Amino acid sequence: MRNSPNCVLLFVRFCLFLTCTSLFAQGWAPAGSRSRSMGDASVTLSDVWAYHHNPAALAKLKKWGVGISYENRFLLKELQTQSFALALPIKKGVLSLGAQSFGYTQFRSLKTGVGYSLAITDIFSIGTQINLHRLSLGQGYGNTLKATGELGVLAKIKDNWDVGFSVYNFSRTLLSSYEEDRLTTLMRLGTSYRFSEKLLVCAEAEKNVDYPLRGKVGIEYLPTSALAFRTGFSTNPIEMDAGMGYCFKQAFNLDFGTSYNTYVGWSPNVSFTYRLK
Repeated sequence: MRNSPNCVLLFVRFCLFLTCTSLFAQGWAPAGSRSRSMGDASVTLSDVWAYHHNPAALAKLKKWGVGISYENRFLLKELQTQSFALALPIKKGVLSLGAQSFGYTQFRSLKTGVGYSLAITDIFSIGTQINLHRLSLGQGYGNTLKATGELGVLAKIKDNWDVGFSVYNFSRTLLSSYEEDRLTTLMRLGTSYRFSEKLLVCAEAEKNVDYPLRGKVGIEYLPTSALAFRTGFSTNPIEMDAGMGYCFKQAFNLDFGTSYNTYVGWSPNVSFTYRLK
């Protein structure tokens, strides 16, 4: 009986481990070290990684950009995520492409997609995205291919105040007929306020239809135009985040950070982006 508290703790950690990774395994995962270091409060952030967070935020981009990122959840090789995003402004709107891979040889989730974003007015933008998901199981268990859709909006309340909303997999795509297993459906509502050129604060509510509401807060501080320090916090489960980034020649961005879950540990991440001057 003296070991029962340890057994309970191990059970709690295992349950949290499953909760923290279920989103990733079922089609959606955050991407880019900037947003990861800010508690994933990223539904209003207008960079190339908006492809994975809110397609409407891409409408703000005036130059093309490309990014790659890597994250290792809880320092386990089986829980690796690699992401890619490309944004191409055209005469009217922004075209985007992206991909994301999660898992390892015995279980892998691969998402690829294309999107389009448009600034309807100076204060209101919309975006949409179509994704293909391929889930593969090793040892001859086969694979499945499914399609999902994503919608997003972004509104500028003031020059320094934005509000954004996105919904991922609004069609509630069925993954398999077994117990109506479905790909993740996720809704996010958030806001960001730029207090000055140096300080940005973001807050967001995230609701996965299968899990409790998550609250997220992120802060970005730029002591210089090239250097950024970031921190964030999220609930359900509780995670703390921190990171930094450096911009080279106003075109190359190298960002890295880490998330910490009090039960299952660290999740380091790194990303690289390039945008045309």
